[in-house]
Amino acid sequence: MTPPSPSSSAALSGHWPSWVTPELVAGRTLSFSELRTAGEWIIWLESRPDEQGRSVITARDPEGTLRDLIPAEYSVGTRVHEYGGGAWDVRLKDNAPQVVFSDRKRGGVWFSDGTTATQWATAGESPEHRYADLAFDPSADAVFCVRESYGKSVPVAALVHVQADGRETVLVKGADFYAAPRPSPDGRFLAWFSWNDPAMPWTATTLSVAPFDRTTGTLGPVTDLNGPEPCSIIEPCWSPDGTLYATSDASGRWTPIRFSHDETGWHPHFLDGANAEIGLPHWVFGQRSMAPLPGNRLLALGIRHGLNHVLLEDNGRWTELALGTPVNVPEPLGNGQFAWIDAPADAPAAIAFGRPGEACDRFRISVTFPHGVTKADIATPTPLSFPTANGAEAHALFYAPASSTNALREGENSPLVVMAHGGPTGRANPSFAFKVQWWTSRGFAVLDVNYRGSTGFGRAYREALDGQWGVADIEDCLAGVQAVLDRGLADPARCVIRGSSAGGLTVLGALAQSDLFAAGTSLYGVTDLRALAEETHKFEARYLDGLIGPYPEDEAVYLKRSPITQAEGITVPVLFLHGGADKVVPLSQAESMRTKLEHSALHVYPEEAHGFRARETIEDALQRELAFYQQVFTS
Repeated sequence: MTPPSPSSSAALSGHWPSWVTPELVAGRTLSFSELRTAGEWIIWLESRPDEQGRSVITARDPEGTLRDLIPAEYSVGTRVHEYGGGAWDVRLKDNAPQVVFSDRKRGGVWFSDGTTATQWATAGESPEHRYADLAFDPSADAVFCVRESYGKSVPVAALVHVQADGRETVLVKGADFYAAPRPSPDGRFLAWFSWNDPAMPWTATTLSVAPFDRTTGTLGPVTDLNGPEPCSIIEPCWSPDGTLYATSDASGRWTPIRFSHDETGWHPHFLDGANAEIGLPHWVFGQRSMAPLPGNRLLALGIRHGLNHVLLEDNGRWTELALGTPVNVPEPLGNGQFAWIDAPADAPAAIAFGRPGEACDRFRISVTFPHGVTKADIATPTPLSFPTANGAEAHALFYAPASSTNALREGENSPLVVMAHGGPTGRANPSFAFKVQWWTSRGFAVLDVNYRGSTGFGRAYREALDGQWGVADIEDCLAGVQAVLDRGLADPARCVIRGSSAGGLTVLGALAQSDLFAAGTSLYGVTDLRALAEETHKFEARYLDGLIGPYPEDEAVYLKRSPITQAEGITVPVLFLHGGADKVVPLSQAESMRTKLEHSALHVYPEEAHGFRARETIEDALQRELAFYQQVFTS
């Protein structure tokens, strides 16, 4: 990496005129997720900010026509685990798509043929039922799904079979959490995974399979497919010929397993040799890292050095395919092509299809750039590794400022925005993102840190944060900043740090423990670990056991790691942005912290939950944060 070349540009970096406007980011940018294929149909979930964040099942038919598959008054979504995902599925009948889905506001399970919607299951009131991870029954008008029942106590999880006439059968219950009910192509078997507190789905799960008895509508004897040691084994999926796959980190990183079946049972075979991690942390339902293909082949999305790669396993040999830049594994089409959500570093996300080694057709673009924007206006990531505490190595993605019309003044270094991702079990994503370009187009450099605990680097790196949240993540952010400064890539007087959710804790801890930063922003961030342990939702109720320690036994550690007890160490300005309807990190966390900091401001978006969706919110938050840093730098 080399610093940007000097110029006599009139504007100070951090104040460059930018093509990335708030309206562009929030108003016209579609969000794509959960792409599926059926025959030659391509179907995906599309979130539209100009429709108040409505999520729509959208399809491209074999002739190339786009259409919505649910009526206009519906929006796909679920609040299972609060983070949701997997709230729909699709099948073809008479060459036309049919979908089942959960509605974000109405809940329940709905069926649509693209014109009308009928209800298969109601949400109810006491208890309230929430549904996720829907999968059509291949042999009936019915759906397998996860159900959480919310009554007066802790939500109860189960796998259920919902029929079109409303009959609902509980197939399995007793575990704290269930995910990915996946029927075999012939409907004879159902596979799923589950886990119990205090485990998280990326620490220890159980993969199960059982025959499905259509006479009684119940499951037969359940077989657990885990090995002898606890591990994360997730994402069951079936090949067209009925072979079961999953991905397990028993070997040290998520690696696919193929299970064959005969009269003696299920037999595992690890598909080693990909030199990549194939699997994603199960924060949301519906993620797919593998796509079984005919002929005993497996297509997979692998992560290597923080970057995505498309890999094909065929007869024990892995090869890398040139198939765009997908965010999840490409899905096969009936004509031999593949479809995927294409997310390169230098172009907006798009729905695409094509063949390996050929140019793809990016037919549905998330946003159209303004006229005149060139490659020089777009920042792309450079992987950066650097030494951190205790002789360890940490990782980040570095983005230099990017502009075709502006450059750094003679002798000037750019301001630096450090990003701490959420989770903390998550990762910095190399795909094009306006959350990066907003800053780089204005003359900021960006450091997106994959601190210890991040995914994509194997189990040991992920587990390096165990018992060390609020320590190792902060150490790695500080070490990353120092590495950038040592290379002369940023102005040491103009470094700021921002983070959302769990990243907010990292932000505040870094501000309290170092003098590297001129300011920081916490977006719906954690400030009080004790309150989080007592108030958070079921999915994360025991998450902190691994990251901090059991509560209340380790209350002293919770206090020591909480930003609210480190407030006196924060002397620089802090901006808090929070949703008034946040159930994951309640607003009270930001309010309490705000009262302890003299140089701070809190802005509340009353209708927003955990993460901002509304166009007006996104626009305001971006402009508010930019103005905050500009004021700090000039004061």
